[in-house]
Amino acid sequence: MPRGGGYGLTGSGIVAVSGGKVAFVGADLPEQYAGWPQEDLEGRLVTPALVDCHTHLIFGGNRAREFEMRLNGAGYEEIARAGGGIVSTVSATRSAPDEALVDTALRRLDALIGEGAGLVEVKSGYGLDMATELRMLRAARTLARRRDVRIRTSFLGAHAVPGEYAGRPGAYLDEVCLPTLRAAHDEGLVDAVDGFCEGIAFDPEQIARVFDVAHELRLPVKLHAEQLSHLGGTALAARYRALSADHIEYANDDDAAALARSGTVAVLLPGAFYTLRETQVPPVETLRAHGVAMALATDCNPGSSPLTSLLLTMNMGCTLFGLTPAEALAGVTCNAARALGMGDTGSIVPGLRADLAIWDVETPGELAYRIGFNPLHRRIFGGHG
Repeated sequence: MPRGGGYGLTGSGIVAVSGGKVAFVGADLPEQYAGWPQEDLEGRLVTPALVDCHTHLIFGGNRAREFEMRLNGAGYEEIARAGGGIVSTVSATRSAPDEALVDTALRRLDALIGEGAGLVEVKSGYGLDMATELRMLRAARTLARRRDVRIRTSFLGAHAVPGEYAGRPGAYLDEVCLPTLRAAHDEGLVDAVDGFCEGIAFDPEQIARVFDVAHELRLPVKLHAEQLSHLGGTALAARYRALSADHIEYANDDDAAALARSGTVAVLLPGAFYTLRETQVPPVETLRAHGVAMALATDCNPGSSPLTSLLLTMNMGCTLFGLTPAEALAGVTCNAARALGMGDTGSIVPGLRADLAIWDVETPGELAYRIGFNPLHRRIFGGHG
C-alpha cells in the first residue's frame, strides 16, 4: 500500500454473513437478503478481525531482570553471551509443566483476543530439545481448543544453540533440530518453519539446511532476518519464497527488491525495537518503493518484546517506523494474514471467513492514534459473537 493509500471504506455499509463466511458487502441490501435477521451497528467501524502473525506466546518464566540489566547498560548480545537471553527462557520452559505453559499463554492470548484478534501465530523455540519443542507445539494446538481463535504454529527449533551444544551449531541441527522438525511434522504440529539468522544464532548456510528439510516436508518457511546486523537472511528468505521475513531493520535496497520478486511479506516488529532501544529502523521507504507488503506483529516474547497489544503495535509502527495509519491497519489484517499464508481471512470480502472486529471509533485512524485505549465493541469469529 503506498503512502496515503486509503482504507477501502464503504460509508454506510452492509455486511451479510452466512455459514461463517461473508456473503455480501455493499451499500444497499439486495432483495435476497431482505428477510435475514438484521442488526444496526449504529455507525460503528467494522474491520477484519486482527491478525498477530509473529508471536512467541508459549514460554516459561519471565525476563524482567534482563530488562533491568539493559537499563543498566548491558546489550542484547552481551546478555545472550553471558548465558541470559533465550537460553534463560529455555531453562524455565523446559522445567514448566504442560498445563502451566498453556495457562500462562492463555493469559497473553486473551489480551490479544480482547483487542479483536481472530488469528494468532505461535512459535516454538524455547525448548531446543525434542521433548520440549514438541510440548510447546502441542500447547499451541491446545490454545485453539480453549478459545475461539485460530492458531498457526511455526517450528522454531533453529532459534538458538542450547548450552549443551555451545560452539557446535551443526551438531545441534543434526541431532536435535532437524529430527524434531520431522517428528513434529509427523504429529501434525507444524504449519510453518522459522529460524533466527543472526550472529548470536545461525548463519544463512545453517538456516538453509533447515529450510531444505521444510521444503522436503512441503512446509512453508519464514525467517527472523537482519534484526541486529546484515547477514543475508532476507535474501535467503526470498530465495526460498518465504511467507515472511521478520524484523529486517538492516535490510537494504537489494533485499527489498528480492522480497518484492518472491512475494515475501516484510513483518515489522516495533515492540522489540522499542524494548531494546534500537536506533536502526527498518527501510520502510525502500519497501514502499518496491511494493513490498508490510505487516506488523507484537513479537510477544519474554525478553525483547513483552507486548500483547496489536493496537499499541499499530501506534508504534506509525510513530517509530513512519507507517501511515492505513498501512498499520493493513499490517495487522490483510498483510498479516498473507504473512501466515492464510488467504481466507484479513479482508471483508464475499467468500472469506466472517472474522470481524467492531469498533467504537469515528474514523479508522483512531485505531493507530490512541495509546493504551481499547475501543473494541465486539469481535465476531466465524460469523458468531
